[in-house]
Amino acid sequence: MKYLSTRGGAERLTFEEAVLQGLAPNGGLYVPESIPTLPADWATAWQDVPFTELSFQLLSLFVPPTEAEGGIPREDLRELINKSYASFRHEQVTPLHRVSEHEWCLELWHGPTFAFKDVALQLLGHLFEYFLARRNAKSSTPHTLTVLGATSGDTGSAAIAGLRAKANIHVFILHPQGRVSPIQEAQMTTVLDENVHNLAVPGTFDDCQDIVKALFSDKAFNDAHHLGAINSINWARILSQIVYYFAAYFALRRAHPTVDASRVQIVVPTGNFGDILAGFYAKRLGLPMERLVVATNENDILQRFWATGRYEKDTAAAGDVRATLSPAMDIQVSSNFERLLWYLAYETAPGPDKAADAGSQVAAWMQQLKSTGAMAVSEAQHAIACRDFSAERVSDDETRAAILRYYRADADRASYLIDPHTAVGFEAANRVATRQPQIILSTAHPAKFSEAVVSSIAPASSEQEATAFFHTHVLPKEMHGLLDKERRVTHVDIAPGPDKLAALIARTKEIIERDGFQV
Repeated sequence: MKYLSTRGGAERLTFEEAVLQGLAPNGGLYVPESIPTLPADWATAWQDVPFTELSFQLLSLFVPPTEAEGGIPREDLRELINKSYASFRHEQVTPLHRVSEHEWCLELWHGPTFAFKDVALQLLGHLFEYFLARRNAKSSTPHTLTVLGATSGDTGSAAIAGLRAKANIHVFILHPQGRVSPIQEAQMTTVLDENVHNLAVPGTFDDCQDIVKALFSDKAFNDAHHLGAINSINWARILSQIVYYFAAYFALRRAHPTVDASRVQIVVPTGNFGDILAGFYAKRLGLPMERLVVATNENDILQRFWATGRYEKDTAAAGDVRATLSPAMDIQVSSNFERLLWYLAYETAPGPDKAADAGSQVAAWMQQLKSTGAMAVSEAQHAIACRDFSAERVSDDETRAAILRYYRADADRASYLIDPHTAVGFEAANRVATRQPQIILSTAHPAKFSEAVVSSIAPASSEQEATAFFHTHVLPKEMHGLLDKERRVTHVDIAPGPDKLAALIARTKEIIERDGFQV
């Protein structure tokens, strides 16, 4: 199994190289050359195995079993997976909770930082450590990694939890100043390990993401600092998330054998398109499902694409990101959407070398998006996208209403408290609901977004009672006193000027050169 760039080129990387490099030099994202075939007996052989074994079986399809192939020996892979999920608070890792007759919620937030990002980033942290140790065992010169990431809140804390105190690794996390929740910010900035660096950027998540991509594309800087990616541009992030789609399918079959699990709609609140892209790969592997539903907030570039076939920044927002109750989805350009575009181009490529044609097409689309703020696919490509996906846009008012609706018990369901991102998913699910089963992915514990949750459920009692309920029954013990802990954060201060992004890039470089490995 080799990995190639979505923007073309002759480069073919091993799994190890793709994980450590993260982003291709031409700006593309790595995808596998082909989609593996599931074992013939997968539906019965895997139906009762624990999450760790399911992860092992699925990752083994993509990761070669020998070091010579850039892979991982099977016993080492099993050990890495077992270590990655040992810290999760639920024995099923990602349990499936029945909410109503036709609704199930896949709770992805039982990891160290109470967010779905833990599922991937605990494993990615161990992969980084494993590959560096393997290289250093053969070298007199230490191999180091400067891990660079942008976060809208949850990626940062999950990455830090996965990488803190790891040898030969520095991690720099960029977050948009004032645009993450207080708990999210505290989870990142109260980790005081010497290899952890939090950078507050005066701007949006898209600004943070643009800085990261620019530094990865700067060959001299990248070569000097050995940059590694923890955002979902890193293929290992997507790969590890495929597992919980299979876990949900088997959990539904085990708990409710009369339900036709093959007809399930899976609804995914998403901003950067990584979480739902893992579902796309699961479907391509052969996991039966009816449809994947993209649930997005008022930053609705994805919903507009499925409505029109045109991928365009929101000109009504003056090119900026709208601040919403679900900040992890406050994104104008979804990085992982590029991987889906590659498959749309591949399926419609005219020539014999479909991969090369797809790479050329994606490179052209991305250049057009960069220069004009928009690009469009053909009618045939749009039809392919609509074959596997549909999309819904959910406003802040609708998000609040969904949180309150599910908090209030009724004849059909018990009270169930959800965070604003999960509420976007539930509202979208309600719109597309039929009598078939629905699984909604819950991406974060409601305690991470206390202000939005408390203000949404206050009409059921009073704000004072809602706040008391939240602190007594919702806030996990791990978060008590978190806001009062010592913090360390670097503000990426820049002078006013016409090219804000260039100034932010230059200042971020200075901080990494000052605080990271001395090159």
